[in-house]
Amino acid sequence: MKLDLPRTALVITDPQIDFLSPDGVTWGVVGESVMEHNTVANIGRLFAAAKAANLTVAVSPHYYYPTHKGWRFEGALEILMHAIGMFDRASPYTMEGFENSGADFMPEYKKYIEDGKTIVTSPHKMYGPEANDLVLQLRKNHVDQIILAGMSANLFTESHLRELLEQGFEIAVVKDATAAAKLPEGDGYLAAITNFRYIANAVWTTDEAVARMAGA
Repeated sequence: MKLDLPRTALVITDPQIDFLSPDGVTWGVVGESVMEHNTVANIGRLFAAAKAANLTVAVSPHYYYPTHKGWRFEGALEILMHAIGMFDRASPYTMEGFENSGADFMPEYKKYIEDGKTIVTSPHKMYGPEANDLVLQLRKNHVDQIILAGMSANLFTESHLRELLEQGFEIAVVKDATAAAKLPEGDGYLAAITNFRYIANAVWTTDEAVARMAGA
């Protein structure tokens, strides 16, 4: 995969406190993986490199509002996320209680996300971007190549990868700018890496992605 920067976007899934901070509600299951892969710092390096290269940058966040508590059927992870208040916001019409909540962006990323240039899409509700406006936003910027990273590897990041591939984008996943839960059944990160190798157009390290953004 050879980057053509005017056609390239950096897409980051769920760069939010609930996933990436010890204060987040999922830290007990994802924290070991986040630390192991230096995920927080590596996502920050991708943001910085993309901004320096003047790339399109898009963030696909995950928010839940009180009405989502009324869903009448849910998968196991949906049940858990709603039970622990993951990504909860008071309302789509107010920012009350949002700052520094689990739904908020990591503080070290805000200088990139809140620069007036980064696309912050409508929230995804399940795993992939089918329910938000990410594809529309990328198409409107003439993007057809994506550098993909964020949380979590085997769930939201992989689901974005699969849908965006089906939409015709060429995608490189940055394998050390993501992480996943470790459960008795297995390591979600290792499951994702296996699938990334099968289906992505490229799998890079952060060092490789930063170098390609600088030198493409």
